[in-house]
Amino acid sequence: MELTDLVQMGTQLFKEKLGDQAENLDDSSVMDALSGLLSNEEGGLDLSNILSSLGDGNIGSIISSWVGSGENESVDGGTLASILGSEKISEFAEKLGLDTETAAESLSDVVPNMVDKATGDGSDILDSLGGVDGLMDMAKNFFGSK
Repeated sequence: MELTDLVQMGTQLFKEKLGDQAENLDDSSVMDALSGLLSNEEGGLDLSNILSSLGDGNIGSIISSWVGSGENESVDGGTLASILGSEKISEFAEKLGLDTETAAESLSDVVPNMVDKATGDGSDILDSLGGVDGLMDMAKNFFGSK
């Protein structure tokens, strides 16, 4: 799935999650903010920031569920901020005139769905890295976690 399609899907999910607070937000503003939050320099979804948290215990298993097939595990706004970085969440919120907590909580459904769609069933990514265990080992080795 192309980043543009992911961002459009994420925009709709974000606005649905925000409910009445989304009335003053136009799709273009949300799309720009989501692109800034989740895209890399090449214009694709920046999975590296998200995958860097794989070695971090419970967070790693949550992220694995987004990348793999099956049900996406839920995440709260605080955990999402630790995955993406509080600064990125704050910048996202500021672009949309929202408080950081509201933005993070609203993104808590959006980001897992976007990662899930971007990685398909995750089999190509996971298979190339030796499955979920291989991916976890890679993250642990890369980030020095034991």
